[in-house]
Amino acid sequence: MTEDHEEYLDEELLDQESNDADSEGLYEHFYVKVDKGQEIVRIDKFLHNIRQNSTRNKISQTCRAGNVVVNGKPVKQNYRVKPGDEISVLLTRPPRENFIVPQDIPLNIVYEDDDVVVVDKNAGMVVHPGHGNWDGTLVNALAFHFEKNGEKSDLDRVGLVHRIDKDTSGLLVVAKNEYALSFLAKQFFDRKTRRLYWAFVWGNVAEDEGTIRGHIGRHLKNRMQMAVFEDGSFGKHAVTHYKVIERFKYMTWVECKLETGRTHQIRAHFKHIGHTLFNDERYEGHQILKGVNLPKYKQFVKNVFEVLPRHALHAHTLGFIHPTTKEEMYFESPMPQDMQEAVEKWRKYLE
Repeated sequence: MTEDHEEYLDEELLDQESNDADSEGLYEHFYVKVDKGQEIVRIDKFLHNIRQNSTRNKISQTCRAGNVVVNGKPVKQNYRVKPGDEISVLLTRPPRENFIVPQDIPLNIVYEDDDVVVVDKNAGMVVHPGHGNWDGTLVNALAFHFEKNGEKSDLDRVGLVHRIDKDTSGLLVVAKNEYALSFLAKQFFDRKTRRLYWAFVWGNVAEDEGTIRGHIGRHLKNRMQMAVFEDGSFGKHAVTHYKVIERFKYMTWVECKLETGRTHQIRAHFKHIGHTLFNDERYEGHQILKGVNLPKYKQFVKNVFEVLPRHALHAHTLGFIHPTTKEEMYFESPMPQDMQEAVEKWRKYLE
């Protein structure tokens, strides 16, 4: 899978707050005590010889990150292994065999066959296990679902074609075999899927339709945010098309179509143009950014925050060509209750 394919598998990394090795414990993935007859050799070569599924370059990177430990101390890739050395490889995730634990968690499955499963995800559910979220995820729930139905699916190796953020609700498709994964991944890479998002953003968006362009990369000061770099000096090319659905004077309901699939793309792009997502705490949208300085209005916004206690983003539609039948599949997810209640409150307030 290309680097651009992998972009779709990175959409949730920033939602796992403790994403760095120094904020969580490390897990031992490999241990060996070197034989007495072992000749002296560089550790990257030694590990490559006994773990041939890992490249020398990957092993060197692991060494440089301080995750290869000899006799209790991190070593570089040029360390020379000696008889009696105790070598461990420590990583920030559990070993694969312990990674996906089937869990009986309710799922809203809107379609399933031998190749794909389409899920309408609730807000608050993380898609894939990661730091701070080792269980209780969509993948854990799917593993239980497949096991219950007597199916086998290696969800740690195949499955996710794309992700949506923890607090984003709506549709996503999961492949059930490697062929389906490859077929769907190419559609996402070629931008041939049909995906529309609904978002509530602060302020009255000036144009009825528009396009936001600007490279997106990790914020240079706040590592939990993504930022827009218009000059292209950093990050990756990103384009978001939008259309206004309804205006609420101080908030706007927009429909978004992504031309690219960058991490937090809608959230970063709209913040960049001065219309942060409503109640998006990560991007300071949980404050009153537009409106009037009146106690009644402040209380009203507080009430809306209570019925919509997350960023207002919903994956509304999903369309793709089926891997086996080659038929076009299309799904729509209705607006979730929390967003609908927020709309109703805004309409009533403006009356």
